[in-house]
Amino acid sequence: MVKRLANLRSRLAQNSLDAVIISQAENRRYLSGFTGSAGFLIVSKQKAFLATDFRYIEQAQAQAPDFEVVRIKGDFSEWLPGLLSDTGAARLGFEAKDISFSTYKELTKGVSGTKPEAALVPTDSLVESLRSIKDEKELKHIEKAAALADAALAEVLPGVQPGISEKELAWRIESFLRRNGSEPMPFELIVASGPNSALPHARPTDKVIATGEPVMIDIGAKVNGYCSDITRTICLGAEDNTFRRIYDIVLGAQLTAMSTMQAGMSGEQADRLARTVIEQAGYGDAFGHGTGHGVGLAPHEMPRLGTKSADTLTDGMVFTVEPGIYVSGWGGVRIEDTVILENGKARTLTRARKIR
Repeated sequence: MVKRLANLRSRLAQNSLDAVIISQAENRRYLSGFTGSAGFLIVSKQKAFLATDFRYIEQAQAQAPDFEVVRIKGDFSEWLPGLLSDTGAARLGFEAKDISFSTYKELTKGVSGTKPEAALVPTDSLVESLRSIKDEKELKHIEKAAALADAALAEVLPGVQPGISEKELAWRIESFLRRNGSEPMPFELIVASGPNSALPHARPTDKVIATGEPVMIDIGAKVNGYCSDITRTICLGAEDNTFRRIYDIVLGAQLTAMSTMQAGMSGEQADRLARTVIEQAGYGDAFGHGTGHGVGLAPHEMPRLGTKSADTLTDGMVFTVEPGIYVSGWGGVRIEDTVILENGKARTLTRARKIR
């Protein structure tokens, strides 16, 4: 945490900020270790406060030894001026993407009580950009989460037969994950069959899975707060020509991207590696989402691999590679793995069997 605070303070200097108030939950945990659901960090060049209410005081003191824990009550105006006066902050950054308009109005009222009045400065991805590079400890947590998701698929899928509902299959997978050590799911599991699988973010329904149709299964596990993300598409029974053709195109796109992406590429360039394969096969309009997204304390974070993404791929980044093709009325195929960029190349962390 000391190193993370030092990195954040460097960012403060680069952005001409005297202090920043951190409200976003994963950012709060990343910087302090505090896992409570409510609280704010106020970090300046010299001070580091964790402000939370009475429910979390003991927890905060145990989890965030590098922070001065302050018990708060009421709105910003009742406690923020006192803390800011200790920092001498004239320019206070806030997380613009996390603060609602109503909270911003309260924050404005809070800083109005400082003398002299601190200026509020919106920030964008100040901490998220730090989180995008994983350290050794973070990587170990993600690797455990990836192995757990792999194990769930290996355990559950061989016994699946036509006639099971999407909801029942999803529950079998989630039950295995929770019984074997996963924290609450990082996202709602996706099990979508037949035409439902043409919806990239479908949710499990009572639909019974039939022979010969695509079944898209998107799952993840969480270990010590860190997530994994993997998708496999299977077919119970005989595959038809459409399934074989689309599956092979998606798999080719994924393998091409994972084998040729490298450090220094932009997220748009990495996305183009997979997208070109799918476009050349005539399915460009059926691939409507990005090729990948970062994975860590949140299931979706920096970097983003997609059209117009200027994020630069750097060693230590963990992200997904997940091209897909979705055909309305028939279904969809998505193949997704979580990878880490090491020595300029992608190394796969999820290793569950692919059917072809």
